[in-house]
Amino acid sequence: MMRKVLQKLGKADETKDEQFEQCVQNFNKQLTEGTRLQKDLRTYLASVKAMHEASKKLNECLQEVYEPDWPGRDEANKIAENNDLLWLDYHQKLVDQALLTMDTYLGQFPDIKSRIAKRGRKLVDYDSARHHYESLQTAKKKDETKIAKAEEELIKAQKVFEEMNVDLQEELPSLWNSRVGFYVNTFQSIAGLEENFHKEMSKLNQNLNDVLVSLEKQHGSNTFTVKAQPSDNAPAKGDKSPSPPPDGSPAAPEIRVNHEPEPPSSAAAGAALPKSPSQPAEASEVAGGTRPAAGAQEPGETAASEAASSSLPAVVVETFSATVNGTVEGSGGAGRLDLPPGFMFKVQAQHDYVATDTDELQLKAGDVVLVIPFQNPEEQDEGWLMGVKESDWNQHLELEKCRGVFPENFTERVQ
Repeated sequence: MMRKVLQKLGKADETKDEQFEQCVQNFNKQLTEGTRLQKDLRTYLASVKAMHEASKKLNECLQEVYEPDWPGRDEANKIAENNDLLWLDYHQKLVDQALLTMDTYLGQFPDIKSRIAKRGRKLVDYDSARHHYESLQTAKKKDETKIAKAEEELIKAQKVFEEMNVDLQEELPSLWNSRVGFYVNTFQSIAGLEENFHKEMSKLNQNLNDVLVSLEKQHGSNTFTVKAQPSDNAPAKGDKSPSPPPDGSPAAPEIRVNHEPEPPSSAAAGAALPKSPSQPAEASEVAGGTRPAAGAQEPGETAASEAASSSLPAVVVETFSATVNGTVEGSGGAGRLDLPPGFMFKVQAQHDYVATDTDELQLKAGDVVLVIPFQNPEEQDEGWLMGVKESDWNQHLELEKCRGVFPENFTERVQ
């Protein structure tokens, strides 16, 4: 399959299908949009669950402060129970009528994406067979045996390609057109469920309000009046520094009513935020201190002395190297000692290869590739290998993200 090389040299023409390429662009756009919608829908569901928990806690608080002899206690408890059930029902219906439909919709894409990539490889094979057949026919010295065999290979390659091509030419436009109905159905479901939820929640809130109005009437002489609070920018009328309690007892804690965050305490303000465990500490940040000068205390002594002068516990940070799969992490080594799972042999690219799909490797002449088996042997096409570039493997890139297929005859085995 020297197809790509021949095309670059101008010795072969590449089959173009602009209509199909547009279908593939639409497919990729549709997949991107669907994936984003699925992510945002899951975020929305997580928010519904968080609101459910918050509402439940608030109702539990009301049940605790509602004294047994107050009127409406049983009604308030029933309202809290119905509130909990309403949130549960809303969340479950969103899962059933929106998220599961979303998952089914996106479930179509992986198989079609794989077939698009395979069609591309079969197109390369077809163009290569066609060019080989044409070259034999135009040769000065014709070899009828070779011509007959080349024609047979051409017919076979053309048949395989056209079968895949016809199926995709029908499925891709159909899938593209289905997106409108899917979006309408999804957002109609969400809007309808949310509308019904708020209607039912409104009824419960009105019932709770009626219970509390009844309670207020029973205890009308002890009504709590909300007084206006002074602005943060203007001092209160007759503003004076507060006097300490006459008996010398500590003043009552201040109640903040303007919803501002509490000011940090002096101890908290002076303490640095801890680093994430995944981020190694700099050498200068041992025990929260600075890099010791020559002749300074050892790390253990520094931590002990700081602990003695501070109310905060001393933290001794140790640095270490972790060996993973025979590789020393964090070291400056140029290569890895291990090999990818199932490693078979190495090959070196003899020519550049331009990848035509996301599951293919982009090769430059001289690149070394570690060849590994296909996860599903049935997906392997004749003349194509699966591998990972040695440079990617040495950079500790994830195997799932950097492996791909490539044409075998663009390479030469070196090990």
